[in-house]
Amino acid sequence: MTNKQKLLAAGLAIGIVALFCAAIFYFSHVNVAVLNPQGVVGNSERDLIVFTVILSLLVVVPVFTLLGVFAWKYRDTNTKKVEYKPEWDSDKILETIWWGIPCVVILALSIVTWQTSHSLDPFRPLNVATEPLRVQVVALQWKWLFIYPDQGVASVNELEIPEKTPINFEITSDAPMNAFWVPSLGSQIYAMSGMSTQLHLMADKVGEYKGSSTNISGTGFADMTFSVHAVANAQFKQWVEMARGSEALTTNTYAELAKPGTMQKTMHYMVPDTALYDSIVAKYSQPAPQHTTMPMNMGGM
Repeated sequence: MTNKQKLLAAGLAIGIVALFCAAIFYFSHVNVAVLNPQGVVGNSERDLIVFTVILSLLVVVPVFTLLGVFAWKYRDTNTKKVEYKPEWDSDKILETIWWGIPCVVILALSIVTWQTSHSLDPFRPLNVATEPLRVQVVALQWKWLFIYPDQGVASVNELEIPEKTPINFEITSDAPMNAFWVPSLGSQIYAMSGMSTQLHLMADKVGEYKGSSTNISGTGFADMTFSVHAVANAQFKQWVEMARGSEALTTNTYAELAKPGTMQKTMHYMVPDTALYDSIVAKYSQPAPQHTTMPMNMGGM
């Protein structure tokens, strides 16, 4: 190996170590919400991500390592005698390795995928003894409306929830399709007009988290974010009482709110109509108006 080749190899090794150290430093100082979940669903999804990455590395690392080894060993400038034996088709050990390992990886991924597809089903209620809180979510253009039907209140761009309490979300859209996501709690799910989907999440402890839409829906999409406040039960009750003293969310008020436009501030409403969410969903399933066909002028016939 020449001095130039030694320097290149040393530089490559130093670069790999530096990249590894930089990754450790970044993830230890920056809060990546998906990898630092604050809810039971988010924890399960984080574990699934870590498991999948580790399992994939069992294939990726040996493949790329051998790629470098073969490229170096059989390079054109290698002055040493290297015996080249391409006839490996009858080697039972090698055949077992390069067919067996992928089969084991795929089998493991299949089992885990099957289990998590059922355990993390967004329609499946969380197995928690605490009485759940219902929240109806409406994606507007470009803001989020949260309706608490049992409390008779609503908020815009602010989701207030009690800690350690299952939240049963009902989600729809009164605008183009959007996607509801709170990375710290887990599970993105789409919001579509005329449809109502479900999602079950829970915050394990008090904290403030960020939510957003992850589906591009127009010019105001980048500002379509909301704050999630997980608070103690007593503080949540105080928030509900405060919201009950706010402006009523009537048909006219909602019509103004639903007009396209971003809203940076949070709003609170008292909701006298407990069927507001259902009416938003239903208005997209109304039958199309019947067009009356005018009789043709037959010229006096």
